[in-house]
Amino acid sequence: MEKVTIEYRVPYADTDMMGVVYYANYLVMFERARNELMRRCGYSYAECEKEGFALPVTHAECDYRASARYDDVLEISAWVQSMKGVRIEIACEARRKGEEKALARGYTRHAFIDLASFRPCPPPARFAAAMSAGGLQ
Repeated sequence: MEKVTIEYRVPYADTDMMGVVYYANYLVMFERARNELMRRCGYSYAECEKEGFALPVTHAECDYRASARYDDVLEISAWVQSMKGVRIEIACEARRKGEEKALARGYTRHAFIDLASFRPCPPPARFAAAMSAGGLQ
């Protein structure tokens, strides 16, 4: 499956009083990468919403292995880990640029919902086609 990687320079606002990236901010970084993954597959989250669908997070996990600090340049990667029925899991990891060791790894699970009813539904055909075209399914 294709992996999308973005760069992110850690701003001071992302750190805690110990000078390291606050743990919850990794999930925000994962969201940035997830959005770019969708965009590069040709089906942005904005388009998904315009067509009446949403992808709320139903589960999130993150394993923290080492600390990032202010001004570190990180590479945050995202890829589709699985897509079955109404669910999709997007795996993510953050590394310091140029290093092999992951600082954090995890995934988010989402359910496709119809915005009109807020009920689970199969992924829109356009989304499934975009994931297939990008080699992500």
